[in-house]
Amino acid sequence: MTANLLVEGAVILLATGAIWKGSDWLETASERLAAHYGLPEVVQGAIIVAVGSSFPELATVVVAALGGSMPLGVGAIVGSAIFNVLVIPAAAGIATTDDIESNRTLVYKEAQFYMLAVSVLLITFALAVIYYPGEAALSGAVTRPLALIPLALYGLYVFIQYQDTADHEAEGSGAGDVAVGRQWLYLLAGLAVILVAVESLVHSVEVIGRAIGADEFLLGVTILAAATSLPDTLVSVRAARDNRGVASLANVLGSNTFDLLVAIPMGVLIAGVWTVDFAMAVPMFGVLTLATILLFTALRTDLELSGAESYALLGAYVLFVAWVVAETAGLGVGLLPSE
Repeated sequence: MTANLLVEGAVILLATGAIWKGSDWLETASERLAAHYGLPEVVQGAIIVAVGSSFPELATVVVAALGGSMPLGVGAIVGSAIFNVLVIPAAAGIATTDDIESNRTLVYKEAQFYMLAVSVLLITFALAVIYYPGEAALSGAVTRPLALIPLALYGLYVFIQYQDTADHEAEGSGAGDVAVGRQWLYLLAGLAVILVAVESLVHSVEVIGRAIGADEFLLGVTILAAATSLPDTLVSVRAARDNRGVASLANVLGSNTFDLLVAIPMGVLIAGVWTVDFAMAVPMFGVLTLATILLFTALRTDLELSGAESYALLGAYVLFVAWVVAETAGLGVGLLPSE
C-alpha cells in the first residue's frame, strides 16, 4: 500500500506541474488578449485573468461531478478560496520589496461583491437544507434550480464589469504588438493540458483518500485546493513584481468570485443534484468569511498591503491547515463533523 501511495503522490506532483504549465499558457494568452482589446486593469484582473486562472478549479469540479465525487470538488473550491484570500496576497507581498498598492474600486467594489458571493452561496446551501432536506441531519439537496441563484449573481457581476468596460476609454488596442491567432492557440492548448492534468489529480487524491480513510471534502479543502491554486499564486506574484498591484489583488477576488458563483453551480448542473452537509459547510464558510474580513481590513489600511500584513495572512493560513489536520485526526475541538 505504501508503494501505491508513493506512486499516487508522484502523480499529484506531476499533475500539479502540468496544471502550472497549462495555466501559464492560458493566463499569459488571457493577459495579452485583454491588453489587446483595451480592457481596463481591474476588469483584466477580475474577469479575464481570473477566469483563466480559475479554470483548474472549474475543471476539478466538473471532473469530480462526472465521477460522482462532488464533495471532493466542492471542497477544492472552498479550500482554494481560503488559499487565494490568505496565501496569494501574502506571497505577492513577500515577493516584492515595496508595499502592494490597492485602490478604492478594488476595496469597495471587488472585495464587497466577493463578500456578497460568499453570503449568497451559503444562503443557497441553507435553502437546500430547508426545502430539500436529506436523510442526515443538517443536510440538503442542492438542485439545478437552486444552482441558478449563484449563477444569476455572477451574471450581475459580469454586467457591472461590462459597464466599467463600456465607460473605459482604451489607450490603444495594441493590435500590432500581439499575434492574436497565436494567443488564442496558446489559450486552447492550456485548457486541454489543464483538463488532462486535473483528471489525473482528482483520481490520485481519491485513491489516497480511500487508502487513509479521509473525508473527501477535507481532502479537497487541503490537497486539491493547494494544487489548483498554484497558477493563481504565480499570476499574482508576477503582477506584483511588475508593479501591477491592483491587477494582482483583483485576480484573487475575481478568481474566488468565479469559483464560488460559477464552478460549484456548474458541478451541480452536471451532476443533477448534490447533497450538502451544512454542518461541514458552515464552519468552512465561517473560516472563509473571517479570512475575507482579514484581507479586506489589510487592503483598506492605507489602501496598500504591507509586508507585515502579508506575513499575518500567511500565518492565518498555517493556523487554518493545522486546525483542519487536527480536526481530521480527532485532536481538534470537534467543530467539523466526523463520519
